[in-house]
Order: sequence, then structure tokens, then C-alpha cells
Amino acid sequence: MMIHSKKLISLSILILFSGFVVAQDDEDAGGSVIQTLTPSKLIAKGQFDIKWFNNLYTQTESTFSPDKEPRETFFTSTIEGYTGISDARRINLGLILEFRSNTVADRSALDVFKFDGERGSARSGFTSFAPSVKFVPFSSVNNFSIQSSFFIPLVDNETEEGVFLDQKGFTWQNRFFYDYTFPGDSFQLFTELNTELNLGDKEESFANNSLNLTPGVFLSYFPSSKFTVLALIQHSQRIDLGNEFTQDFTALGGGAKYQLTDSLNLEALYTNFVRGNDTGLGETFNLGVRAVF
Repeated sequence: MMIHSKKLISLSILILFSGFVVAQDDEDAGGSVIQTLTPSKLIAKGQFDIKWFNNLYTQTESTFSPDKEPRETFFTSTIEGYTGISDARRINLGLILEFRSNTVADRSALDVFKFDGERGSARSGFTSFAPSVKFVPFSSVNNFSIQSSFFIPLVDNETEEGVFLDQKGFTWQNRFFYDYTFPGDSFQLFTELNTELNLGDKEESFANNSLNLTPGVFLSYFPSSKFTVLALIQHSQRIDLGNEFTQDFTALGGGAKYQLTDSLNLEALYTNFVRGNDTGLGETFNLGVRAVF
């Protein structure tokens, strides 16, 4: 059953920022959280790691047509929460919740924030949740970790009256993280391989019975321990496992992160889809807030 409620959004935001208020200093010696606690690293037992990440993708071009197309915009807001359960920082347990708001029919990109549900041009609601675990498989390599999550759909229909909202299918996602800090601590390389196995009836979702592989490379420069600028490249490849649909795209981008307090940091990212097959060619604008306490 689809959940439509601005009150639930407000409550989620309130809970998130309540955590920020009570957040305490967890900065490792010699650097800030953005420098020392990358996604590759896990938090300690009894700690909490909460992230609110917002992604707005908008497009007027695609590989399906050489001409400009009516604008389509897809907004995804994700809240991830983890807690440490291992004295050795090797296991974290958490939950992921996703909310989406999409508009089509050449509506303004910012119309996704109206949440008006206009027939034939807009849909919004909480679309999935996922129990999740992060773990370090090798005790001798604490900068390599795996995040495994199983997404359970909340949508009744993937598309209604020509408006797509989210996949109607189960997704087993595994993300492999690794980072390396160069001597001098001014440059850091972060790599990720995101794998998504989509399961379900192929008539109910374009993605069901497919495997999505998305490697990414991020290079960060730290003018100081509390501020970084970064460049990124990502490629996504969907492999057919029975749904007779494949696609791929490559995106380039950049951004910045700032350590606002000992526990709270902000990030902003931009990406542009520079090429692809059977996909849109748009751009994304991303804002994130993270608290570790």
C-alpha cells in the first residue's frame, strides 16, 4: 500500500535533526569525520550514523530521440540509519527508507516539491524500505567494507496514468567500498562497486530479472581536514537475466563536503549523464546531511 503523508516526512526530518542536537564528538585523532570515516569505515559499538541524502534528476534528452523532449524530473530522498554492534568496528546494522516524487509532461523541475499528485503528471510517496548490514570481511583491511541491503517495495503499481514512481520488485543490493589516503593526507581515493539484483515478475517492472552493476571512482582533495572538493566518474550497466531489457550510462561530476560540527557534515554533488544506451541523458543535483554520534 502506498503511503502518502507530509506528516511522516516532517516526523522523519524531526527525528533526524533531534539526533543532530544530541550528537557528540566522534572525530578520530588527526582528522574530521569526512576525512577519517568514509563509507568504507564502520562506526564503533553503541554509535549511530544517520544520513539524509536528496537526489534530483531532471532530463529533456534521451538516447531514444535526437530531439528535445518534455521535461521529466525524479526526486529521491533517502534516510539511512546504522548503529555499531561490534567492539572491533566490523559489523553495523541499519535501515534504509526511500521517498520519491516524480513529475512528467514538461513540468518545472521544482514541481517535484509540490507533492500535488496531479493526474497524468505527478506521483509521490514512500516507495521502499530495506534492512541493511555493513561489515568488514577482513580484519586486517579496515578500509574495505560491504553494505548489503534488501529493498522491499511499497508501491502498488510502477506506472500509473503514464507517471513512473519506482520499481515494483525486490532488490538485493550489495555495495563494495574501498578508500586509500595518499601520504600527506591531502588526497584521498574512494572506490565503489554497487550491485543490484532485481527480482520479481517482469510484467510488473522494467528492471525485474536484471542485474545492475555500477562502479564509481571519487578523488577528493582536502585543503583542510574539515573541507574537501571531489571529482567523480560512474558507469552503470544493466544485464538482462530474463526481462529482455538492457541499458547503460556514464556520468561525470563533482562536489564538496564540509564538516560543520564535530558530528555533523554537509555535502553537495552534481553529475551529468554524458553518454548511454536506452536511457535518459539528464543531470543530477544532490544534497546530503550526515550525523555521527
